Order: sequence, then C-alpha cells, then structure tokens
Amino acid sequence: MKLLVTGGAGFIGSSFVRLGIQAGHDVTVLDALTYAGNLANLESARTSKQFRFVKGDICDGKLAEELIALEKPDAVINFAAESHVDRSIMDASPFVSTNIGGTQTMLDAVRRAGTKTRFLQVSTDEVYGSADDKKPFTEQHYLKPSSPYAASKTAADLFVLSYQHTFGMDALITRCSNNYGPYQFPEKLIPLFTTNLFEGKKVPVYGDGMQVRDWIHCDDHSRGVLAALEKGQSGQVYNLGGGNGIPNIEITRMLLKATGRGEDHIQYVQDRLGHDRVYLINHEKATRELGWKPLVNFQQGLADTVAWYRENRGWWEAVKSGAYRDYYAHQYGNR
Repeated sequence: MKLLVTGGAGFIGSSFVRLGIQAGHDVTVLDALTYAGNLANLESARTSKQFRFVKGDICDGKLAEELIALEKPDAVINFAAESHVDRSIMDASPFVSTNIGGTQTMLDAVRRAGTKTRFLQVSTDEVYGSADDKKPFTEQHYLKPSSPYAASKTAADLFVLSYQHTFGMDALITRCSNNYGPYQFPEKLIPLFTTNLFEGKKVPVYGDGMQVRDWIHCDDHSRGVLAALEKGQSGQVYNLGGGNGIPNIEITRMLLKATGRGEDHIQYVQDRLGHDRVYLINHEKATRELGWKPLVNFQQGLADTVAWYRENRGWWEAVKSGAYRDYYAHQYGNR
C-alpha cells in the first residue's frame, strides 16, 4: 500500500514507519518537526526508496489536500499529536489546535479528495479516564477524559467516528496504553528517568508513585496499528495494550536497578493536577478480530530499552540540549 503517515518523525510514528517499510509498503511522512519530531528517528528509513519526507503541519489544509491529491495514498495514519499531559495542563491551546483541528483538517482533505483512502486515527487509553475499579477498559467503556490532552484526543476520536457515519468514510481508531522503547522523547517517564539516572540526577516521582499504567512496547503498538489498517473494520475502535499494570514507583525501582543507582535518587514531588490513578487495557477484541497480541515481554523490553539509551547517549543528549532541532532542520530541510 501507499501510506501517508502524519507525525512519522515522532517516537511511535517512526516505529510504525520502519515497520511499514519492512512490510513492503511505500511510506510518505508528513511532520511539522515540532519539539518531539526528530529526523534522527528516521535515519534507517531514509535510505529506502519506499520512503519520502514532507515537512508540514496537519493544520495546513491546502498542503494536506495537495499532498493527498499528489500521493493518492491508500491510507492516512494519523500519529501527529501533542501528547504530553503536563504541557496540556500548562497550556491547552496547542492540543486543541493540533489534536482536534489537525485531525479535522486531515479528515476533510481525505473526504474532498474523493478517493477510497482509509483513515486510521491513533488514539490513547486516556480517553477512558481512570480505571479506579481496576477493570481494564474495553472499547465499549464510556469516555471520561481527565486532562486537557485526553479531552482533545477524545474530541478527535469523535470527529473521526462522525465523519465515518456522516460521509461514509473508511475510518477507524486504535487506542493504546503507555508506550516505551527506543527514540522516546525524554519528557516521558521511562526515558526521562533513564537518562536522568545515567547523568546522576534525581528522578521526580509524582505523589506516592502508586499510579498504575499498562505498558506496551512501541513495536508491539506499531504491529497493532498495521494489523488494524490491514484487517480492521470501518467505524470500529481497537484497544492495544501490553497486558500488564505496573505502579510507577515499581517502574522507578526497576530503572534504579538497571542503571546501578540507589533510592536516594528518588525525589517525590507534588502530584500532577487531576492525575488519573489507573489505566488498564483489555485488548481481546484486537486479538480476536485482528489476530494481534503483544509479543515483547515487559521485563526484557525494559532492559533492552535501557541498553539502547546507554548505547545511544549522543541521541538523547542532543534531544535534551535541543541541538537536534537546529542540526536536522539544516541538514535535511524539506524532502
């Protein structure tokens, strides 16, 4: 297939791009290269004749329509999003613009092209709110977002489903749990804590650290998205989870052990505003209908992830310092 992947220079998007090329698809990436977009994440893909990169914003309707008319993709996979809850608490406006407005812009571009292009929205389990009853979320769970980020993703999901219903678009949604793996921007828990500990810095644990998250390796997530793209039914939602629920403090202690640091490197900080206590995903529908299940064992996946950050210090040091943005913008520009 010919795939247009928005946000493909980000952490999860770049994982999917690598998988898509490996699976034999032609992939065009549309990415604005905001702070979380990094062309270094696509180094291995850039050598492939199946790969093309276009620098641009999903909120740019003219660009979106021109690109879809030119590429005539079989599918648009929308990874592009503002995704950090803390940033959404400080300022929700970029989340409304990108996550809601950008999704609507891409939907309209596909609709106006009059093609049979499939639209796959990559979403999050955070749209369900907190699973305080410890029951994993199914696709029928009511939507109860707690943060501005989650609210923006919820609105985007509803736009996708409304366009499928109103215009008959071939559109569907995947919702995943917390991702981890190589190339993750070091503002999220695992890469932030890992790189801080390598630097001998303390790690900030919110509240009592007993917030439970279901962790999935980014490559397992990408396989799930590809399975939904190839086998999923229009108008459907598919949950993708790692099948585990682990408190943040336990993850922290695993990382302390993996990096050879002691508990004196833990710094408990005031809990995040509106912090959801529990996220758990039931992925039985994806297993039953798509033939997908997570393959990466969390203990091994975490060890491999820590090893990757240890061996790729230059990547995350450039990200933390901001040097990656100037270098890659100058080196590759718009191609």
